[in-house]
Amino acid sequence: MTDSAMTDPAFVATTRTFYDAVAEDYHDRFRTVLADAPLDRALLGAFAELVGTEGRVADLGCGPGLVTGHLASLGLRVFGLDLSASMLAIARRENPGLRFERGSMLELDLPDGALAGAVSWYSSIHTPWERLPDLFGEVRRVLAPGGHLLVGFQVGDEPQHHDRPWGHPVALDFERRRPEPMAGLLEEAGFTVLSRTVRIQEGDASAKVPQACLIARR
Repeated sequence: MTDSAMTDPAFVATTRTFYDAVAEDYHDRFRTVLADAPLDRALLGAFAELVGTEGRVADLGCGPGLVTGHLASLGLRVFGLDLSASMLAIARRENPGLRFERGSMLELDLPDGALAGAVSWYSSIHTPWERLPDLFGEVRRVLAPGGHLLVGFQVGDEPQHHDRPWGHPVALDFERRRPEPMAGLLEEAGFTVLSRTVRIQEGDASAKVPQACLIARR
């Protein structure tokens, strides 16, 4: 997709700048997160079974490609899309057999009904609430009838602000949402919500925040 940095909304530009700056540190911190998260792997596996191996799947906001690679290992025909060139460079390095593209979830360079499935794994958390209907509407547009969407996010009412992570001179808010309103937005966009899962985050007790995952069908 053509780089539209001059016309992107401010939150898109801020998100791109943040992840371009922190990409390598982010990858080092989270490279093994799925290996330590059997419940997340189970949800991704359920999504993979629902989608099947025939159609194409997009990992939207793929970052360094961890989930993209995992879905590919489950047999899906998956590609990744992300705003950040630095994240995409890591994704291509770590997953040399997969395709990764630069672009925005709000303006997908795909024809109507092109995908069997889409994943937004903690990537909608930088989109303001008032723009989520645009995001979900765009995803619905590119999904074929019967296609599936998986959305992962942290549960809460207040954003978590990250300022100068790993010493980089950038900052970004990570929005936390409630599953019920998120499911409502999906239904308003034309999805049927099949599953709502909430779990406690594993790891350091001080960092435990409930994690939500919604699976919906177009």
